[in-house]
Amino acid sequence: MSFIETAVLTSSDRCSKGQAEDVSGKLVSEMIKTIGGRTAAYDIVPDEIPAITEKLLHYCEKLKVNLVITTGGTGFSGRDVTPEATEAVIERNIPGLPELMRAEGLKITRKAVLSRGIAGIRGNTIIINLPGSPKAVKESLGAVLDLIPHSLEMLKGGAH
Repeated sequence: MSFIETAVLTSSDRCSKGQAEDVSGKLVSEMIKTIGGRTAAYDIVPDEIPAITEKLLHYCEKLKVNLVITTGGTGFSGRDVTPEATEAVIERNIPGLPELMRAEGLKITRKAVLSRGIAGIRGNTIIINLPGSPKAVKESLGAVLDLIPHSLEMLKGGAH
């Protein structure tokens, strides 16, 4: 069985300083196991575009993971810059995944539409932004988790 090599990146000023525990990043690692995912890399960075883009590029170019899941930094504050950092790294956009996450989240709370998270492709890697709260991670990733293996197969040129 081949694993889905995954990198998990948490963008959080508080977690990066050790002022809070990263529950969301650990939850992502647990959830991806259900689709054959294995956490090949896990990092916590402050909410800063250079720190986020550096890690995303490292995961895609050096580690060549299949999947990168980010958590945090998708809100409205001036420090929430994960979508902008992701936009700077991706080569192609995947609008449907965040649309589905927001649509499914809308069934639970109207606040789901306020996530600015995006998804895209760089090389042979899919990058997906999730919100920072564990509840939102569970709901958002849960909405698209079953689509990830097929998405990766399509990226490799497999059957559509």
